[in-house]
Amino acid sequence: MDVFHSSYQGILVAGTDEVGRGPLAGDVVAAAVILDPNKPIEGLNDSKKLTEKKREALFPIIQEQALSWCIARATVQEIDEINILHASLLAMTRAVQGLAVQPEHVLVDGNKIPQWSYPAEAVVKGDSRVAAIAAASILAKVTRDREMLAMDELYPGYGLAGHKGYPTKVHMQALETLGPTPIHRRSFGPVKKQLEQLSLL
Repeated sequence: MDVFHSSYQGILVAGTDEVGRGPLAGDVVAAAVILDPNKPIEGLNDSKKLTEKKREALFPIIQEQALSWCIARATVQEIDEINILHASLLAMTRAVQGLAVQPEHVLVDGNKIPQWSYPAEAVVKGDSRVAAIAAASILAKVTRDREMLAMDELYPGYGLAGHKGYPTKVHMQALETLGPTPIHRRSFGPVKKQLEQLSLL
């Protein structure tokens, strides 16, 4: 972990990542984190490789020990207007801009960098390679998962608490039976198809 750390000693480096590009429902959530080199956090890893219990345990530790952190989003409406890639980049931009301590360099998970003024580097599989990106991925995933639990109560019958909005068989069947909710992404194929069948698009 943190193969890039030695390259950036002495400067404030933020890591940023997003969660929720694939789901049919809900916002895309991003986080940015500047870790404190004097307070290393044990157990950081790509949020997808950690158990829910481990992510939940790390969530407050990251918030307490990081030099700065911010969680941001792009809404379902923005996803439908500008597409999921641009919405993901927008969410990450908002997360970095929202840091109380502004970074001198940003490491971005993936292979694309938002259009911003920060010196930055895209890191493929960064959530497995850079501690700050891993921390950001944990903050973003825990936040989004919690929101999907709340949405499950608001929109029962879709199984949102289980699949978190991803296009599972259960979700697809519920979408066919119940139709889309206000939190479904209307530009995504399966949702668009249902809306067309309902003549609501």
